[in-house]
Amino acid sequence: MSYLSWLLLVSGSFAVIEFLKPARKAQPHLRPQLTNDLFYLVFNGHLWAVLTGGLIGALATRTDSLMKGASVFPTVDLLTGKSLIVQFVVYLLISDFLQWCVHNLLHRVPFLWNFHKVHHSIHQMDWAGNFRFHWMELVVYKSLLYIPLLFLGGEPEPLFAVAVFATAWGHFNHANFDVGIGPLAYLFNSPRMHLWHHDSSSEGGLGKNYGIVLSCWDYLFRTAYWPKDREPGRLGYPHDDEMPRDIPRQMLFPALPSKVAEDG
Repeated sequence: MSYLSWLLLVSGSFAVIEFLKPARKAQPHLRPQLTNDLFYLVFNGHLWAVLTGGLIGALATRTDSLMKGASVFPTVDLLTGKSLIVQFVVYLLISDFLQWCVHNLLHRVPFLWNFHKVHHSIHQMDWAGNFRFHWMELVVYKSLLYIPLLFLGGEPEPLFAVAVFATAWGHFNHANFDVGIGPLAYLFNSPRMHLWHHDSSSEGGLGKNYGIVLSCWDYLFRTAYWPKDREPGRLGYPHDDEMPRDIPRQMLFPALPSKVAEDG
């Protein structure tokens, strides 16, 4: 199956799960901005992902070849000859930690935060919010991920499996789904923990719960915050009324004058 097929299958599955067992029963299934998020699902999950993945992948491969040919870096090929399960686990751990670092930067660097605001403009959380993010985020993530992963060697199948798994877990984290994962929450991210990442208040600090698939990085680096007896009072970010409501202006948002953005 192609990644697009997996994306549609995973998305459809979570839509059914949310309908059967929603965590926030008062939240409408046809919520505001859902149409926007379905557009982002197709655009970021397939069209833009294919284009940026191809371009950055080709650049990374060429860079890797040049560096090895010039003996700038030794050939690592850490995963060559290892079982597919070992390759999957190593790819998952390394790629998820790198994404945790990038996610941290998206919040701490003002220039990058302006792009990341699109994702944090979510006011009602469900699976479709997983792919609501600015097109520039894919450029940042993939640029910083491809070259380190190339040095690992290994087969493409486990890397593809990690991409599908991360997509499914990202849907799970954003889902309006009433479920707990028990002690595994100290290792894996979850809807209840990730909801606090989208908290619009400064409770627990503005930067908290950066984990994508794994929550262990947040516990390790002390950025975890999760009051388990309640949910955030409001999702979003301070002054998020600046965010336009339509897709074209959301995609151009950081370049828009503030008055134009506020009109949305």
